[in-house]
Amino acid sequence: MTTDDQAIPATDAGRLWGGRFSVGPDEAAWALGVSTSFDRKLWRQDLAGSRAHAHELHRIGVLDAGELERMLAALDRCAGLFADDAFPFLPTDEDVHGAIERWLVEDLGPLGGKLRAGRSRNDQIASDLRLWCRDACDELVMLIGALQEAFVEQAEQHLGWLAPGYTHLQRGQPVLLSHHLLAYVWMLDRDAGRLRDARARLDQSVLGSGALAGQTLGLDPAAYAEHLGFAGVAPNSMDAVASRDFALEVLSACAILAVTLSRLGEEIVLWATAEFGFARVGDGFSTGSSIMPQKRNPDIAELVRGKAGRVIGDLVALLTTVKALPLTYDRDLQEDKEPVFDAVDTLRLVLPAITGTVASLTFDRDRLAAASVGGFALATDLAEELVTRGVAFRDAHEVVGEVVRLAEERGVDLDGLDPAELAAVHPALDESVAARFDVQQAIDRRDGVNGTATASVRAQLDGAREVAAANRA
Repeated sequence: MTTDDQAIPATDAGRLWGGRFSVGPDEAAWALGVSTSFDRKLWRQDLAGSRAHAHELHRIGVLDAGELERMLAALDRCAGLFADDAFPFLPTDEDVHGAIERWLVEDLGPLGGKLRAGRSRNDQIASDLRLWCRDACDELVMLIGALQEAFVEQAEQHLGWLAPGYTHLQRGQPVLLSHHLLAYVWMLDRDAGRLRDARARLDQSVLGSGALAGQTLGLDPAAYAEHLGFAGVAPNSMDAVASRDFALEVLSACAILAVTLSRLGEEIVLWATAEFGFARVGDGFSTGSSIMPQKRNPDIAELVRGKAGRVIGDLVALLTTVKALPLTYDRDLQEDKEPVFDAVDTLRLVLPAITGTVASLTFDRDRLAAASVGGFALATDLAEELVTRGVAFRDAHEVVGEVVRLAEERGVDLDGLDPAELAAVHPALDESVAARFDVQQAIDRRDGVNGTATASVRAQLDGAREVAAANRA
């Protein structure tokens, strides 16, 4: 506990409250409550809201034309200080809102104090965070588009290359490498869609809500929405200042995106091993070992995989913060910003790095082709061929299972069995079934609109190129 000499004055220009207190907050209590170290990120949004508020105060007569002009000019000067990283924060500034108001009073005198009329930190911070999240969603979608374009370019360059398709990390069926690569374009497009959805739902202005019940000065909530580019106005002032589901939704979209990127990172790590040997990561996205000179490590992919836990933790942190809060505003909500900032900043680092990693990949065509037919990968094709010859699939499954067991005993793949051995298993397995052991034919028979046939993948590329370009723009 501090002494009276250590206590902060009850009234301070950097704090937006204090008149009813005879003694200021304890030093330790103040240190816990100060948020300028992180909420300074919101300066652009806070100043944008202040400009909108100044116009409304002018409309209702609180500011005359000359005062409005002086206020807007001061807000522009303040923005210049922030842009130059020269804003003079003081130890007595509790948050970015109080710091800006304190600076305005220093710059404009009593006029600077007029800006607080009709608004509360409660609607101010909710508005600032909505604006910040709206911009963040747009930025992340653009970064996703760049990653999608890297996949599209790789898929175009390698159209026609064979690759093994896996289930349970066991070889399942042959596919085109391009089909595998384009799978990530569609996964990422859903990630972009979730960010767009979150953006659409948060696109409501909350200014004019005051502390919780609205305001009595005649300020127009719709005017704030128009000035700040919001699509509409939050219909309930209590919900407007209390709810952070918009931030949770953004964090949820970020967490799912981070998981997508983690899965990608895992595949790159696997493909780059000597055991798989399917791909080589470019030098600019690899590292070496401090002791083993031969090592070539896919560290960027590993870091991307590791960062997913951090973003998931950000979501869990905010969920835990808001899970038991009664309406309306509670000081716990000061904790709403750091998880959102951290998740978005993490993805801002991760997305360009993994985009460069994907673009740097070089593939081993021969190794991919050899793996695409290994492990009895055409067994399903043989079972389906039996179906076309009148055998029930349940029986065909059993027959081909027996064929696979026979091939394992002989130490060969399906195409290494003697036709007489096949016919001995089932009479429908005559010599003509050998045509089903051609991997290219197996791929091109899968010619549904979402299949791995060359023609299907070529058409899929056109759609992938379009969605990537749309997100990038």
